[in-house]
Amino acid sequence: MKIGIVGNGGIVLSALNSLRGCGIPYTALWCRNAEKGKPLCEEYDIENLYTDYDAFLKDDSYDTVYIGLINSLHYQYSKQALLAGKHVICEKPLTGTYEEAADLVRTAKEQGVFLFEAIMLRYSPNYEKIAESLPEIGDIKLVISNYSQYSRRFDDYQNGKVLPAFDPKLYGGALYDINVYNIHTVTGLFGKPESFEYYANRGFNGVDTSGVLMMDYGTFKAVCTGAKDSESDSFTMIQGTKGYIKVPGRPGIVKNVVLSLHEGKTVSLDVSEETDPMGTEFLRMEKVMNENDRKTAEEWLAKSLFTMEILAEAGKSK
Repeated sequence: MKIGIVGNGGIVLSALNSLRGCGIPYTALWCRNAEKGKPLCEEYDIENLYTDYDAFLKDDSYDTVYIGLINSLHYQYSKQALLAGKHVICEKPLTGTYEEAADLVRTAKEQGVFLFEAIMLRYSPNYEKIAESLPEIGDIKLVISNYSQYSRRFDDYQNGKVLPAFDPKLYGGALYDINVYNIHTVTGLFGKPESFEYYANRGFNGVDTSGVLMMDYGTFKAVCTGAKDSESDSFTMIQGTKGYIKVPGRPGIVKNVVLSLHEGKTVSLDVSEETDPMGTEFLRMEKVMNENDRKTAEEWLAKSLFTMEILAEAGKSK
């Protein structure tokens, strides 16, 4: 796998550091402004800089496009890359609507290329260990996942300056930007719920600055809380009739996982240190591509699709 990078924001810096750390080559960068791209190319030794996306996609020095743009641009840039015959790694959320996500999945299949959603927990060995350990805590009754982080852009928003992170037309807001991690945590383990309802605190332009997604799985309930207007300790708790599994910290970085049973048994479920979750993510994708493991890739995309269905439908709530 060789990477071409799209974007020059904070998430791209994280991606470049992880790619460099895990030894995956990157050879090209596209961004709108060449002056903003040049320092990145110099710092990370990127060979080719483009401001023309068509020209970027014709570069054969890489085979996979990493897209680190704002949410509203994910579909457009992913679709164009897929049609150019490139594999695509797109940051979460995959798109803004379920229809767009389904179209990307169809296009990737038709083109015979891989499509990945960059949601770090999916590719974590510790997350896989949680799935394996669920039977030990008995019948699941409650799942609670919270990611609340005061946004550095919220002060601007309160003063009337609307940046993409708080623009509902650009798929900003707590549901798409933050609660998506919680939702992926739950749906990745338990699949699509029977029903769900989103209760949001909304700002002056209708964007959800925080909110609670309630999901009904029939025999148990799940609560996903996300906030950009306030903060608290983040965690995931899975409660069963025989005990619980707790993941401290923000969903997405899966470490320090503990399983605790009623009889007093408490064990760590960590099988990986998770020092660089993003690097682990890239290496897992690379392995799937190298082994041409279409089955695993399709299973991941199926989870992305029903998570996208929840996001899109919940986002319509008032």
